[in-house]
This record gives sequence, structure tokens and C-alpha cells, in this order.
Amino acid sequence: MRPRKPFLVGAATGVLLLLGLDLFFPPDMSRYEEASQAVTDAGGQLLRAFTTTDGMWRLRTDVQDVDPRYLDLLIAYEDKRFWRHPGVDPLALARALGQWVSSGHVVSGASTLTMQAARLLEPRQRGIGAKFVEMLRALQLERRYSKREILGIYLTLAPFIGNVEGVQAATLSLFGKSPSQLTVGESALLVALPQSPAARHPVNHPEAARAGRGEVLKRLVERDRLDSQTANEAGEEGLPTARMPFPFLAPHLAQGLIERDKSSKRLVSILDAKLQASAESLIKREAEWYNDQASIAAIAVRIKDRAVRMYVGGHDFFGPQGQVDLAKATRSPGSTLKPFIYGMAFDELMAMPQTRIQDLPKRFGDWAPKNFDRDYHGRVTVQAALQQSLNLPALAVLERLGPERFAAQLRTAGATLQLPGGRTSIGLPLALGGVGMTLRDLVMLYAALGDEGKAKPLRYLADAADERSFPVMSPDAAWTILGILGDGPRPDGIADTGSLSRRISYKTGTSYGFRDAWAVGVSNGYVVGVWVGRADGTPRPGFYGRQAAAPIMFKLFDQLPQESGAPSGLLKEASLRYETPLALARFEDDDDLKPHILYPPDSSLIELARQKSGGLGALTLRAEGGALPLRWLVNGMPIASDERLSEASWQPDGEGFVHVVVIDAKDRIDTASVRLK
Repeated sequence: MRPRKPFLVGAATGVLLLLGLDLFFPPDMSRYEEASQAVTDAGGQLLRAFTTTDGMWRLRTDVQDVDPRYLDLLIAYEDKRFWRHPGVDPLALARALGQWVSSGHVVSGASTLTMQAARLLEPRQRGIGAKFVEMLRALQLERRYSKREILGIYLTLAPFIGNVEGVQAATLSLFGKSPSQLTVGESALLVALPQSPAARHPVNHPEAARAGRGEVLKRLVERDRLDSQTANEAGEEGLPTARMPFPFLAPHLAQGLIERDKSSKRLVSILDAKLQASAESLIKREAEWYNDQASIAAIAVRIKDRAVRMYVGGHDFFGPQGQVDLAKATRSPGSTLKPFIYGMAFDELMAMPQTRIQDLPKRFGDWAPKNFDRDYHGRVTVQAALQQSLNLPALAVLERLGPERFAAQLRTAGATLQLPGGRTSIGLPLALGGVGMTLRDLVMLYAALGDEGKAKPLRYLADAADERSFPVMSPDAAWTILGILGDGPRPDGIADTGSLSRRISYKTGTSYGFRDAWAVGVSNGYVVGVWVGRADGTPRPGFYGRQAAAPIMFKLFDQLPQESGAPSGLLKEASLRYETPLALARFEDDDDLKPHILYPPDSSLIELARQKSGGLGALTLRAEGGALPLRWLVNGMPIASDERLSEASWQPDGEGFVHVVVIDAKDRIDTASVRLK
């Protein structure tokens, strides 16, 4: 009994020593941890990957990522007792030693997949000493990790071709697909390549690659893991003839997500890879029409969960300034904020869709803004003012709302407003694009129109949704705005496209100097925003939102699925025509407005109908605004008119120039000089 005591003490000391060595000298996992960062779509399809610091494509690959058939072939060929041994296979080791002793040289190896994983983690010169270290490391790995995790190490680090490591990177580079669906021939080639990656490179050395694959298939038939027919068919499969590029979708968003989270090796976005590829292709085709280095950015969001399903930060990532993410670049939004001005005015009972409002010349201090078409339309409804994107009515409403208050509401909703030129206060130019915003924020605001007026943060990753919401306007106001925008005319050339089947409520915008062209629309559970312009912000005369951005937006809507349901606001489309209370019939009091001559327009040429006698017909004089009664003078002579009306008629005595004057009851004047013909 006594002799056993020293043995037990020695054994216990040996175990403690091994445990201590394992504790103080753990396996070096740095190569595995330094895998390539990758961004996938919501279904796991790769969008973009990034090389490691040592220039390798090394995509983290787990057991569930690969075709089970490949795993079966790998284990059957490399390590048939993988699931049973403790990291070192005693039977394989004994066989290899016996063959070495009897033949004097190595006939077969005894490396298990766990030992290979250890060698891949810590590469070193091969030899007896290195093999002994691999065995110890394999035992350590088995103690620390599960069998599936050890397989994941091998699947991530196994060398294949050039700077490609790991099964996922290899299948993308060789076959242009993920490793989840592989043929028997592809699986056998992947089993053969790590043994001699350079010598069996299928593009550079196809015969050697074919021979290596054949050797794997032959041994698997001998071990009854494949039947002869399947092996023969696999051996007839073609080999890759060129290295394929890695997926490169949504590069701007992928770059931004990686910069925000440098530790995660795989980020799962909420994008749809199929939709993303289709949208990028469409946008590249549209950009071919431009020869002035203009770029295009676009975002599509599913409203119900704010999932960003498509994101294009620019159409040419490797072009001039192509790596600038234009979807988050700060730009002037033009007129795209007008719907929110009117929506808030509806909530404040300042106006309704059929409220009549003046589109007439007006000065705001030293500022005398004009409409985009340089014309004025007199008294129009709020609905028409929004559909036609008239500037003067929007400014009048914002002036009553208060620009600071309006801006505060947008900021509360999550939008960032950047003031130009170091200004510290918001002014009326806000209505016409006098602040800086991003396409991201604009799309976020428009998504609120499709969700009862509630703004929520956009989701870029497939994690838990941010349930915070911020009211931009009431559900009634949001639905009314959508109805107004949905009744507006479509851009030229759009009526015959597939988007005719869906009702798109959209707004366009053009910034000062034609620097930015915008279009943002809401339809069937989605919002799509498009920006067109130059990355450096230089002007593009003649390019505006309705003509440059809106057609692209409509085409992108054609690629989206039709979500069920519609905005659940309380108002119906008929609400756009409901009876307006008398108090809201007009936005301004006529007595508060100076008169404005609507006809004849100033500096115009008027062709009058000829009478039977050959003389000119009567000239109609029409004004709007001002306090009644109005007085009319032509060339200094008073004209008879009805004091209850805002128009009169004058009979000219021949062709030539005439000067028309109208004076209201408060002695306010407007004039027009025209030529009669």
C-alpha cells in the first residue's frame, strides 16, 4: 500500500502542474479573434467584408454556416473519430508511429482537426517538437471549447487560395456563393485545398486541384462515405476558372456600421440584399445620364418597424469623392419641409386644406422671396399651395407658427438642423431650405407621416427596435398631408410605369443654386428618399427635384413589396374637401393686404380680340386683396367699376403701351405697365 502513496502524490502533482501550465499558458486565440469584419443583410447574406490588418480575407465561420454535407466529408476524410477523441486520437497516433517505425519515413499523419486548429492558431515550423506542442494545445482546446467551437476555429482559419482563409471566404471567392449550399464536388475541393493551398490553386493549377479533389473522393468511397456514382459525378464537376470578387453592397452603410462598432466581427443589418442590389443597379443606370460628376443617394424604409431596407450613400464608391456617404451629408432640403409646416398649422387650427391663402408679392424685412417659377398665383387654397410648392403661402404660415417653434418640434422628433454661416437663430428661410439636413433625417420625418404623425429612429441593425416615438403632428394632420401630396401631379414620364398601381404621396425640393435635388415619398408602408447633386456642393443649373430626383424615387418604389394596410388616421380622403369653418375660410384678412393686380400681369404683351369694326376688344382688369372699394386708373384716367367687385373693364382706343393703377380704400396702390396688341 505504501508504494502507491508516492505515485498518487506524483500523479496529483503532475495534474496540478498541467492545470497550472494550462492556466498560465492558454492557447493564443489572436488569429481567430482577428477575423475580418463583415456586414450582412437581415437574412445573413453578406453585403460587404473587410480585410484584416495583415491583409487577409478571414471571415468568421461557424458550424451552422456551412453545408452539413461538407462537414461530413471533412470529418470523414481528416478525422473520423473527431467527435469521440479528447483532441489527440490515440489510435491514429499509434498507427502513424507504427508506419514510421516500419518504413523509416512518415506514411500517414495523425493530426486531428483539433490539432490542425491548434496549428492554425499558432503557426510554427513543422517537426517532432511542433507536433508535440500541437498535441498539448489540442488538449487545451478540448478542455476549453466544445467540439462545434473547435470546428468553427478550423472553418475560420483553414488556408485556401492566396490571402483567402476560412470556408466562407473560400466559397465566396471560388464559387461566388455562401458555404450553406455546396455540391459534393465543391465540398471535396474545399477538403483538399488546405493540404496544399498554393500547389492546388484551382485557377493557377487546375490539374493539381482536380487530382487533389479526386484523391479525397477516392478515399471517401473506400471508407464507404460516398458511393462510386456520386464520387464520379463530383469528379466531373468543373473547377473555378477565376477568383470572384467579394460582395460589395451598401458600402457606405457597411463602413459606417463598422466604424461605430469595431469589436464585432459580424454585424447583421436590417437591409435586404436582393433589394439593395437591384436599387444600386437602377441608380447606376440613372447616373449614366449625367456627365457632370453628379451622384445619387437613396434610402428606403419600412415604416412599421423603421427598418432601413435599402441604403445607397452614392452610386460610385471608387469615383471622385465616392467614399463620402451622401445619405448622411448635410445639405439644404429645399422645399421638402413644407408639408410639416402645414401639418402643424392644421393642428393649431390656423388653416385647413381648403383655407384660401394669398400667393402675392410680400416683403419679410429686407427679404422679398419669389416662387420657383417666378410667378404669383393670387389667392389659392392651402391644398393647392402645398401641391404646387408655392413659397409665399408657406412663409406666411411659418411666420404665424414661429420658425423657432417649428424647428424645435423637428429637433424633438430627432432631426438635426444645421444653421448656415455660423448663425445662431432660425428664421423664415427654414421653409425654403435655409438649414442643413441629411437625407437620413428627412426620411425619418416622412416616415412619421405614414405612422400617425409619430417620428421614430431609423433602424440599421437587426437588433431590438427603439420604441421611443415623438409626435410631429396629429394622426389627422398626417393623413391629411398624405392625401394632399398623393393628389398632386406625377413627374413627366411616370404615368406609364408600374408605380401607377400604388398611390405615392411625395414632395420634391430644390436648394438655392440648384445644388440639391430631392424627392421623398410615402406609399403602402414604405418611405423612399432620393437626393441628387454633386458631392462638393457645386451648382447644377437646370436640375431640380421634380425632374432629377422624383423619377428615380418612383422607379425605386416599383422595386418594393406592397405592404398591407394604410395610414390609420381618422380622416378619409374626402376630408380634403370638407366644409371649412368660416373663421378659417381665409388665412389673411383682405383689409390687411395691399391690392395686387392679377390681370393684366406687369410687363406683359396682351393680344386682345378684334371687334367686327376692326378695333381692339375690351381689356379686363382684375385685382386681389386690398380693402374695398377699389379704384382703377388707366393712363391716369379713372375707370368706372362696381364698388362691390375687385375687377373692371376698360375699352382701349388702339394698340400701344398703357399704365394701369389700382387704389384700395386705404390708399394702397399697385401698378402694371403692359403693351396692347
